[in-house]
Amino acid sequence: MSQPAHDHPRTAEAHEPETPHLDFEGTTPYEDYVRADVLTHLQHPLSDDPGEMVFLVTTQVMELWFTVIVHEWETAARALRGDDVPTAIAALKRSVRELEALNASWKPLGQLTPAQFNSYRGALGDGSGFQSAMYRRLEFLLGEKSASMLVPHRGAPRVHAELEKALHEPSLYDEVLRLLARRGYDIPEAVLRRDTTRGYEPSPEVEAVWAAIYAGDQNAELARLGEALTDVAELVWRWRNDHLVATRRAMGAKPGTGGSAGVAWLEKRARKNVFPELWTARSYV
Repeated sequence: MSQPAHDHPRTAEAHEPETPHLDFEGTTPYEDYVRADVLTHLQHPLSDDPGEMVFLVTTQVMELWFTVIVHEWETAARALRGDDVPTAIAALKRSVRELEALNASWKPLGQLTPAQFNSYRGALGDGSGFQSAMYRRLEFLLGEKSASMLVPHRGAPRVHAELEKALHEPSLYDEVLRLLARRGYDIPEAVLRRDTTRGYEPSPEVEAVWAAIYAGDQNAELARLGEALTDVAELVWRWRNDHLVATRRAMGAKPGTGGSAGVAWLEKRARKNVFPELWTARSYV
């Protein structure tokens, strides 16, 4: 009887993994796609302290996470404008995992002592995280609008134009409330027609709408949208609190870089919830 094909001694040789292709005329396809050489040569420490490299890279990683989260929330906002709730929920759920990764970025910085931070703090000069244009776009999407936050970016025309556009566009939550109104819920006209260049203020009527949604079918599309938004809001709150704690450990109550109030400013931010009625409505379900 002939030997089965799967037992033939040459079969193993035939399925040996091939040697990866190593010879390219130019840069590797991986480099062409990821631009790793660009990313890994963007670090230019300004002090001799080895800890500055950790601070610099971690901050740059945060900027990349801001970028992808903004992308997800803009995707969700567009989907909501088109009444495509499943696509919006999918984008929000992806952003939850990305927010978790963003928040983990505090780990390398969360144990800094004042002496360690002081060893390279001078390299920041007047630089401060509140000057981050991409983080500002993230905040604008959350409804945390303020025209004064465009001022630091007047010297960068492209960045300023992008921020000005984001300032005037409806926030993610504005799009949610407009969707609820189209679905027949009683969202006040004053909320629907509000000045979207200003920060969102809570509404008792919106709170009542969310209470009604949550009192109904928990598997309904709008209830699931509410939970996806709540997951986002919780992680934004954790981001702000982790930032506050890391800053307290590194510099106490001293004024922040760039003329900010430091811990006092972060404490104020940490007390504020985004998508506020999603939290308060729970008391009435």
